[in-house]
Amino acid sequence: MTHKLALIGFGNVGQGFAEILRDKKEFLYETEELTTKIVAIADINKGSIYHPDGLDISTVLDVLEGTGTIENYPACEGLMTGWNSLKTIQETNADTIIEVSFTDVNTGQPAIDYCKAAFNSGKNVVMTNKGPVALAFKELMELARRKGVYWGFEGTVMSGTPALRMPVTTLAGNEITEIRGILNGTTNYILTKMEEDGISFKEALKQAQELGYAEADPTNDIEGYDARYKIVILANYLMGANLNVKDVICKGITNLTLKEIETAKMERKRWKLLAKATKRGEQICASIAPEKVELLDPLASISGAVNAVTYECDLLGPVTLSGAGAGKRETGFSLLIDLISIHRQTLSNHNR
Repeated sequence: MTHKLALIGFGNVGQGFAEILRDKKEFLYETEELTTKIVAIADINKGSIYHPDGLDISTVLDVLEGTGTIENYPACEGLMTGWNSLKTIQETNADTIIEVSFTDVNTGQPAIDYCKAAFNSGKNVVMTNKGPVALAFKELMELARRKGVYWGFEGTVMSGTPALRMPVTTLAGNEITEIRGILNGTTNYILTKMEEDGISFKEALKQAQELGYAEADPTNDIEGYDARYKIVILANYLMGANLNVKDVICKGITNLTLKEIETAKMERKRWKLLAKATKRGEQICASIAPEKVELLDPLASISGAVNAVTYECDLLGPVTLSGAGAGKRETGFSLLIDLISIHRQTLSNHNR
């Protein structure tokens, strides 16, 4: 069985995912019996193409690099261009929509509408956009279940590091009573540089921007807004919470001084921007705030632009997972592991 895919969005992550499918084609077939075809791509800036029999990934990437638009893909019988994202979702023969479009994190749009269109068309969705999962989790999950389709969003929290899949599969049977994490690599890099190099917040931020870790407008990172969306996803998905983003107390790192960094060092502690979700009786509360962490805490050893999360389990105790929280290839991999999960479920259903 060939799994047909339509990509909505073709920026760095979409291209990284396409490269992975091209480069690991034989490996995926040998290890998972997974065969894929990208049949459609729609991007608001790069154009759109669709062929029901599939597109050649190398050709698509070469055409994009050479001309700046995928619509210069070599003409052939059955090739269609110019479709918008909704038409691509609804009318192509794709089994799964890979949703990596540019989306407003404050509203979750247009990705929320793209998910609804896909589910109502009987198509799976795999995505990396945080907004829809943080803002419309229950509504979209219920719609996906009702339509009998799969919704994958591993890449929304720690890129390809399995912050969602690992606890669901390998910590099953535990009650997770608390989640504590470093969920933003930019702020962790800044705090690391302030401590190790003795430089100010402004100097560390400038370095982060020069390296591409921080945007020209770094507000979402340094004020904790990015981490706030991620802790909501973790709490709602893993702890059965019903948190709204606005419910999460949020404080960033902009007011941390070198003096506070040095004081923590003398106390054998280290500042980290921690995202926390804690179960208190029947309630689950969440917060984002800088916190002094004991050096023996596994989160204290996480340096640079790395992410990590500790799950406090009633049976196993604390379990810490660390890894990449961003990156073209790493986030592309998060889409792949969700796709493999869909494929395994499909094979299991066929073999019953």
